[in-house]
Amino acid sequence: MNSFGTIFRVSIFGESHGESVGILIDGCPAGLSLGPDDLMADIERRKGGQRTGTTPRTEEDLPLFKSGLFKGKTTGAPLLICFENKNTRSSDYEKQRSIPRPGHADFVATQKFGGYEDYRGSGHFSGRLTLPLVAAGGVAKKLLGSILIEATLTEVGGEGDIEKGIERAIANHDSVGGIVECRVKGLPIGLGEPFFDATESMLAHAVFAVPAIRGIEFGTGFAAAKLFGSQHNDAIENSQGTTRTNHAGGVVGGLTNGNDLVFRVAVKPTSSTPKEQRSLNTGSGEQESFTIKGRHDLCIALRVPVVIEAVTAIVLADLMLREQRIDRVLQ
Repeated sequence: MNSFGTIFRVSIFGESHGESVGILIDGCPAGLSLGPDDLMADIERRKGGQRTGTTPRTEEDLPLFKSGLFKGKTTGAPLLICFENKNTRSSDYEKQRSIPRPGHADFVATQKFGGYEDYRGSGHFSGRLTLPLVAAGGVAKKLLGSILIEATLTEVGGEGDIEKGIERAIANHDSVGGIVECRVKGLPIGLGEPFFDATESMLAHAVFAVPAIRGIEFGTGFAAAKLFGSQHNDAIENSQGTTRTNHAGGVVGGLTNGNDLVFRVAVKPTSSTPKEQRSLNTGSGEQESFTIKGRHDLCIALRVPVVIEAVTAIVLADLMLREQRIDRVLQ
């Protein structure tokens, strides 16, 4: 439910307006040099309030290591990282409790948990929980060493010009989505397993844990359906597995082939849009018009690239440990 991974296993917890959010990492090798400074660069990339189109809510987001770290090194015991929630404004959500937001988890969460869920700031379903994912990804990146993971926002609201896409949202008093491309360099051949633990399967599983993701494609993705096999096949050029093209996106038969791992994700428009909408008033049983108050991203895609890097690193660290390409005790 709230856990993922086989050896490098993460368990996420917390709510947007609760005391804290955090992540428990089990299976992290002992002897890894680690401290807050190792995580802060990516944490800063994820923060809102730094550019037009992101939420004005700002938090310190300082990682608090509660266990698994001693004298600046991981111990091999479960590593617990917490982040305090200090800048909350829960009254905004009291007003809209009876009107679940279209496109958000409000309605289904109430049905599943009988109304006991913490709905403030979207509770456990909030994008706030991408913060601990980024922290775990920072740990995973250190374990991966020279393997380079880079995600880039390539499109916003259908525009290749990111600022133009944001301006379009502002002009329409609405939210917009985007496309993020992730590229991984330096992977060995053979990571992954056939069928259920294929590299694409594991990555897709982790990527869809990120709120607002609506699709994923590897290599040429859906465009592959329009090609002939002779066009789509990647000709192998040498014994290192280098291919002339990379339509497969670096994965064949569920296994990495030594070329760049390339995939793209579609990020939906934020459900909490300032545009007037209609939804069910659960108190009256009637539909009514409403507008959403509070602090929200007009384009959550602006903050997604570092989160995609994080979940990618988590998956790859787990696969590397399974292949014994990372030692359980680091020297």
